[in-house]
Amino acid sequence: MTKISRTTDMTQGSEMRHIIMFSLPLLAGNLLQQTYNIVDTMVVGRYLGDDALAAVGATGSITYLFYTLCIGLSVGAGIIVAQYFGAGKKKAMRSAVFNSALVTAIFGIVISLLSVPAAKPILELLKVPDKLIGDSAAYMQIACGGTIAVAAYNWINAIMRALGDSKTPLIFLGAASLLNALLDLLFVVVFKFGIAGAAWATVLTQALSAISCIVYCFAVSGEIKLTADDLHTDKDMMSRCVKTGVPIAIQNGLISVSMVALQRVTNGFGETVMAAYTVSMRIEQFVQQPFSSLNAAVSTFTGQNIGAGKEKRAQKGLACAIKISVIFSAVVLVLFTLFGGAITSWFVKGKTVISISAKALIITSLFYWSLGIIHTTRGFLNGAGDTNYALVNGMAEVICRIGLSLILTRIAFIGYWGIWYTTAATWFVTAMVSLIRYKGGKWKLHAIVK
Repeated sequence: MTKISRTTDMTQGSEMRHIIMFSLPLLAGNLLQQTYNIVDTMVVGRYLGDDALAAVGATGSITYLFYTLCIGLSVGAGIIVAQYFGAGKKKAMRSAVFNSALVTAIFGIVISLLSVPAAKPILELLKVPDKLIGDSAAYMQIACGGTIAVAAYNWINAIMRALGDSKTPLIFLGAASLLNALLDLLFVVVFKFGIAGAAWATVLTQALSAISCIVYCFAVSGEIKLTADDLHTDKDMMSRCVKTGVPIAIQNGLISVSMVALQRVTNGFGETVMAAYTVSMRIEQFVQQPFSSLNAAVSTFTGQNIGAGKEKRAQKGLACAIKISVIFSAVVLVLFTLFGGAITSWFVKGKTVISISAKALIITSLFYWSLGIIHTTRGFLNGAGDTNYALVNGMAEVICRIGLSLILTRIAFIGYWGIWYTTAATWFVTAMVSLIRYKGGKWKLHAIVK
């Protein structure tokens, strides 16, 4: 098969253009990936009812915790590859590709094996209502058992992004998203597999997406064509992959723990609030994807330019991304204020659930600008190699989300609204911490490629 190159050298040309053009395929891919959850939510909510939706929602934070540990390692691999690519050190780059694959595979397999038996005890610890825990455990065991597929897809995605190619993974993800929707309807509506059917549909499509994307990319991409000399373990490179990726994985894990704690608080308010929280979270995850896309774009842009020794150019890229995120935040705030009820009604039928989730969206959207700052500065710091800050970031979110949720929800006139006020306040504090770290300039000392 003919080798082709879709790589992009971001060390030359317009910073704004690179950020936008690289972000758009990432955004499309992230939106498609979110359709896994959106389709699951719509099918479960419409065909299995509010209780089933609450049961699925109760697993979200825990499932994300297991997934994100592997995703963090993938991000770390991408940072290393991007800096070597920007520096023009192709042999070291290929070594990073191979050894990061080994590290990611090991972590993915271990997490898959550990998460399945841990599902029900964790849900019991979270005080999931007895009538929901059976369905919640079934969904979580299947979803978490497929963590290795999630790890594999995010790894190849991170590698291709590091080389400036955000389009190739999108093609496979688009096909997988369509398949996921069809399998959801087939397993849940036609075969009557219930909640387990929705989980199996997601896992199968994730696995197919990962396998097909990996095979294709290695077959056609000249940049990551590995020779026999590249196919050997390098302890130093594996250690570098772990040291770069683990802080990000821990950060994601800490954020997940804080989300689990918030889910536990939510569970204490009963099925209606649980369902409203699930709907608002699903919509919010969907809307957050532009921020996530900018995060990845800034990380790749920064990584390549830091590798090439162009610090000022990397900073200009961050400024462009922040401008984009602030404009987007303002647009979403207007949309949720005007059409929040109509949007939430797509997912559930209960009027009370719709009312609560619509107001919740307005509360959190008031602080989307701070979420944009978090993502863009985090992408910059990661791309520069300052991944140790990820631990500070994670701790800030844990302290705010756990501490504020316990305080605000116990204030009589706030009650369960404290769930969403906690989210908004957490974003604001974390954004300020991120800006302080960036302005401090320590990231200048952490370049992986000297």
